[in-house]
Amino acid sequence: MGIGNIGLPGLLLIAVVVLVLFGRGKISSLMGEVGKGITAFKKGVNDGTKELEAEAAEEAKDVTPEAETDKDKV
Repeated sequence: MGIGNIGLPGLLLIAVVVLVLFGRGKISSLMGEVGKGITAFKKGVNDGTKELEAEAAEEAKDVTPEAETDKDKV
C-alpha cells in the first residue's frame, strides 16, 4: 500500500488522530502560523518581481548620447 492509495477514509482517520493528539487550539495556532508564512512568502515574491521589473525598465531606457541620435536623423 503506497501513499497514493490512502483514500478519503484514511485521510479522515489521520485528521482525527492529529486532532486528538494535538488538540484544537494547537492546530488552529499552527494553521495561523502557516497562513502568516504563506502571506510573507507571497509578499516577498511580489516585492522581488517589482524590483526585477524596475531594474529591467532602468536598463531599457535609451542612453544614447544626443550627438549620436542627431547623426542618425541626418
